Amino acid sequence: MDLDQKTLLNLYKTMTTIRHFEERGIPETGQRQMSASVHSSAGQEAVPTGVCAHLTVDDYIGSTHRGHGHCIAKGVDPKLMMAELFGRATGTNQGKGGSMHIADMSKGMLGTNGVVAASVPLAVGAALTSKLRKLGRVAVAFFGDGGANQGVLHESMNLASVWKLPVIFCCENNGYAESTPVEYGLSVANVADRAAGYDMPGFTVDGMDVFAVYEAAGQAVARARAGEGPTLLECRTYRFYGHTVFDNPLSYRTKEEEDIWRARDPLKQFRERVVPEGIITAEELDRLDQEAEDLMEEAIRFADDSPMPELSELYQDVYVDYPLDMMRRGVNMAD
Repeated sequence: MDLDQKTLLNLYKTMTTIRHFEERGIPETGQRQMSASVHSSAGQEAVPTGVCAHLTVDDYIGSTHRGHGHCIAKGVDPKLMMAELFGRATGTNQGKGGSMHIADMSKGMLGTNGVVAASVPLAVGAALTSKLRKLGRVAVAFFGDGGANQGVLHESMNLASVWKLPVIFCCENNGYAESTPVEYGLSVANVADRAAGYDMPGFTVDGMDVFAVYEAAGQAVARARAGEGPTLLECRTYRFYGHTVFDNPLSYRTKEEEDIWRARDPLKQFRERVVPEGIITAEELDRLDQEAEDLMEEAIRFADDSPMPELSELYQDVYVDYPLDMMRRGVNMAD
């Protein structure tokens, strides 16, 4: 293993923070009678962790409806995220976005998105901006196996390849588009097989193994930064819970299947690989687990102590009257 101790600790810290946010924060949201659907990414921690470990704060990511892990891996403050889930004014989006619309432009986080594959063209647009302005930044477009069949993804991959944009298309293939098995809805064996049709590299990796994701993502990001264009990266992973908090996954998958995947828990696999090699001790990892648990308690207190948005803020940051705004700035609409 050629990763130094600091990198290894950061990888585990990110994964355990995501896990604790999902398993502690989501139930707390329900207890506060927040009615919006919340989608847990528990089980999928290795994907955003391995990918975002190669990104800087200036790079961009576009997320999905299951995007808490993407946010945390990109550096968004879990306390502000918790406040957003609780609908509080101190949230990342002043309590108006909720779980499926968390964004933090200061971290290059273009937003989670409730529309399937809708963040893909946003990431491609960010990559185009980087190329035209010579910013040296890359963008990652996260989507699921359900999103793999959306037309906007294919249009985006085609355009990104034509213009050689610095973007990585990262498919989190967790086996189900809501309750539809991937084998039923996909025309090819692997999502990555479709890369050939757009003249870009395509890789399928074990999305439960953070090291496999880290290695493949590193190659894709390096290729993008070098001006060599996009890559399609498919990570085979699994969500431990239902599609939403209201979903019973055992209505469409078996307990035996769940047990097989849970045995491959990415945090568990990390421990089993690293600790025996003596690079990091179990006690050090336990400490990171405890820090993540403490952070969640702090985040919950912060969110509970935060005010609800004022009624006067209802229409702020929601609508923009573009013609009126442009007239105020002296822009000729005929142009």
